[in-house]
Amino acid sequence: MLHENLTINDLGHLCIAGADTLLLAQKHGTPLMVMDEQRIRRNFQIYKGAMAKYFGEGSFPAFASKSFSCKYIYRLAREENVGIDIVSSGELYTALEAGFNVEKSFFHGNNKTDFDIEYGIDNGVGHFVVDNMTELDSIDRIARKKGIIQPVILRLTPGIDPHTHASITTGQVDSKFGIAIETGQADDAVRYTLSKANIRLDGFHCHIGSQIFDIKPFCDAARLMIKYIAEIKEKTGYEAGILNLGGGFGVRYIPSQPELDYEEFIRLISEFINLEIEASKIKRPIIIMEPGRSIVADSCLTLYTVGGTKEIPGFKNYVSVDGGMPDNPRYALYQSDYTVCLASRMNDKNDFKCTVAGRCCESGDLLQENVDIPKPQRGEILAVLVTGAYNYSMASNYNRIPRPKVVGIRDTGDFEIIRRETFADLTKNDL
Repeated sequence: MLHENLTINDLGHLCIAGADTLLLAQKHGTPLMVMDEQRIRRNFQIYKGAMAKYFGEGSFPAFASKSFSCKYIYRLAREENVGIDIVSSGELYTALEAGFNVEKSFFHGNNKTDFDIEYGIDNGVGHFVVDNMTELDSIDRIARKKGIIQPVILRLTPGIDPHTHASITTGQVDSKFGIAIETGQADDAVRYTLSKANIRLDGFHCHIGSQIFDIKPFCDAARLMIKYIAEIKEKTGYEAGILNLGGGFGVRYIPSQPELDYEEFIRLISEFINLEIEASKIKRPIIIMEPGRSIVADSCLTLYTVGGTKEIPGFKNYVSVDGGMPDNPRYALYQSDYTVCLASRMNDKNDFKCTVAGRCCESGDLLQENVDIPKPQRGEILAVLVTGAYNYSMASNYNRIPRPKVVGIRDTGDFEIIRRETFADLTKNDL
């Protein structure tokens, strides 16, 4: 199977964390997202353990909330004693509602409003990750009004091409995110930040992109950032205490992709960083990483009920399901690869090539094309694997379709994480 938490039972049914997906669909209905709690905890623990072991004291992972933000995930992050990366006041509010200590949070975003900044300061957010000088002025002004000194780190763009999808590349010089090193603007930003009376500059951040399977882009980014720390120390006397390398480790969505050993990736990056730090003659900074997809993606699958099967001789076949782009827009946005299974007949021959289509009145509402599965019948359960990241968090109510229920699996059985939206939920804000 694609990941070790997925198995096939004696009935030929797909199972996740030992739970029969057909029984889950029968109990909870579809569309249904099913999350393996132990897999999430395992992924948190791999990052936390490896970073403490190889990067040294004080280094830790900060979960990238945008991949899957809900009270449940923040409770797990609190229990596993990791940090969080947040990108909105809504994510901050959710973390606070879950009882998360937001001193271990990094507030991102290329357009933080004054409300965002004030809300973050009022609730004790750990660091703002500053994207531009306008934002810096606002943080300084609001912090001065409140009589505090606010810690920040600067988001810099190192100019790295990670060779991933253009829509999830973030480290190039002309990115909408961050301040470019290459143009000299980063130097100006450091000096400007150091001049602010109500701001404390604690370090630098970079993020080069997502779904990266090669270690080289991360090492290239680390080399440039360490070199920059040394250069800015020489120019200004300021030495960064934090180096946040962002996230981006790839996840296996289809069999042709590798399954990364995240601990080994971290070990190899640490060896490279250690050599660069030694050569640059700077103090070892605290290293932060911001995994999101690689924490939650492979913990989850989504179950759908098959509606119609349409065959167009000489052209293509369609299998329609009771979900689609409202609960998973990633194929429509990025043509993202997924593994699709007929959960009820996992041992049958995959001899029916089809396009899996959603239920929306939209030609682009597809979940995957050119899928080989057994020919399904109406009412059978279809599974799309590895849907824990950027699925529910990007979900919408397009065509007034309620968002799906999310359930978790642990040793004691299944439990609700997010209830299914109702029709009443769809109209509760209408006047």
